[in-house]
Amino acid sequence: MGADSICIKDMAGLLIPYEAERLVRAIKEETSIPLEMHTHYTSGVASMTYLKSIEAGADYIDTAISPFALGTSQPATEVLVKTLEGTPYDTGLDINLLSEIADYFLPIREKYLKNGRMNPKVLGVDIKTLLYQVPGGMLSNLVSQLKDAHAEDRYYDVLAEIPNVRKDLGEPPLVTPSSQIVGTQAVLNVLQGERYKMITKETKKVLHGDFGRTVKPFNPEIQKKAIGDEEPITCRPADLLEPALDKYREEVKNYMQQEEDILSYALFPQVAMDFFKYRDAQQKKVDETVADKETKSYPV
Repeated sequence: MGADSICIKDMAGLLIPYEAERLVRAIKEETSIPLEMHTHYTSGVASMTYLKSIEAGADYIDTAISPFALGTSQPATEVLVKTLEGTPYDTGLDINLLSEIADYFLPIREKYLKNGRMNPKVLGVDIKTLLYQVPGGMLSNLVSQLKDAHAEDRYYDVLAEIPNVRKDLGEPPLVTPSSQIVGTQAVLNVLQGERYKMITKETKKVLHGDFGRTVKPFNPEIQKKAIGDEEPITCRPADLLEPALDKYREEVKNYMQQEEDILSYALFPQVAMDFFKYRDAQQKKVDETVADKETKSYPV
């Protein structure tokens, strides 16, 4: 279909070794384009998953240098390099140089642990990840939210609530942005002491159908509580939008240098326009922000 590569992104660390082997082998039997495996160490199986993936034909794996590895991050680079040394999968990377890199970053890790930027809670292995199916980035956000609310002791209560919220919302995939929507709602459900006492606007959008159809139906009781008598969207949400490309093209015509400029403006109008003006000033050596447009004068 024109893809240059395929990446299996296991953001929650749920892909167990032999399942990974079967998946990689099946994909490699059908296509010769490069295949990358990406997983996190949250559940403790990531290194084994990588090894079985490599043996099955994966071309790339994602790792992290040891001070920033494990937990909600990736397996350690040095460990995988040493494991594959002297095998047909030898990376050729110098373990001594990798050790120097690790030594450089170790004090930074210690600093962030000390000042709280890194939380020890997300650096370990939690086998319950396989039960709750929560991605690493989502866990980090949960810990941060609970810390801000001085409720870190409710961590496991929130983990237990996540599958319930996900089920109510039609079991969306736990990847940005739906992972953060589900996670934030689970935190509120636990901290408020009553499920859906407070419903975020993003949760309401999911239940209204603004993000499209989910794998399974919404919980009708929760949907009613969230959107009341509003008519939910049951079609493809984008079909309800007015065509706007020509409008954006007209608004940005004075600054447009490439087709991507229209898309940038459509997505981030203020940021894009500021950038266009800056780019224009650099190229023409005329800064509109200091020009007097009324008198049509410019300082020299």
